[in-house]
Order: sequence, then C-alpha cells, then structure tokens
Amino acid sequence: QVQLVESGGGLVQPGGSLRLSCLASGSIASINVMGWYRQPPGKQRELVASITYGGRTDYADSVKGRFTISRDNARNTVYLQMNSLNVEDTAVYYCNANGILLTSGKYEYDYWGQGTQVTVSS
Repeated sequence: QVQLVESGGGLVQPGGSLRLSCLASGSIASINVMGWYRQPPGKQRELVASITYGGRTDYADSVKGRFTISRDNARNTVYLQMNSLNVEDTAVYYCNANGILLTSGKYEYDYWGQGTQVTVSS
C-alpha cells in the first residue's frame, strides 16, 4: 500500500526553473533514502540526486550547483528544485524510495514513482 506520486513536471524554456515533488503515501514509518532519477529519450536511467533521512545529499556531476534536493520527513515528501535548466535535462524524472520501514514492521527495499516529464525547450 505504498505509492510514490511525482508532480511538478512540465515544459520550461532553457534557463528556467521547475520544482518537482514526490509524495510517498501509505503505512510508512520511515524512509531511509529518497532520490530522483531521470531517463532522457533513448538513454539509460541515471541518478540525479539523493537524500538520506538525516539530510545528507548526493548529486550527479551534471546537476551540481543547479539542482537542490530536499525532503520533509514528516510529510514523506522529497523535492527537487531545478534551476538553470538546459536541453540536456529533458527526461522523465522518477522518484525513488529506498529502504522503507512500514508501520507493520515490514521492510521494503525499493519503490518507484510513475515518473513526470520534464521538457526543456524553446
């Protein structure tokens, strides 16, 4: 009964900004790591950014200085603020939750959202 729902994608011009959100719903006690992956057309899926429960972050080199990942543990929500977007950022962005402890005590290793399209184009 855990689901991840992304929102905030859309069409933006080069140099613009978008903020993605991902809400994890269900009988969740805690989530270890939440992250954002993306898959450009015809390319492999890649890690964009991740953040631990305690707030430690990691970024792909291609987005360092432009993207900021954050999370609200109380709301089981992770965000990705994307600034200075360029055409190479065009992709389907997927939310990931790794290491989910359910209120039942069951530990789930991995969940994925459905993805949200980000298109950077003039």
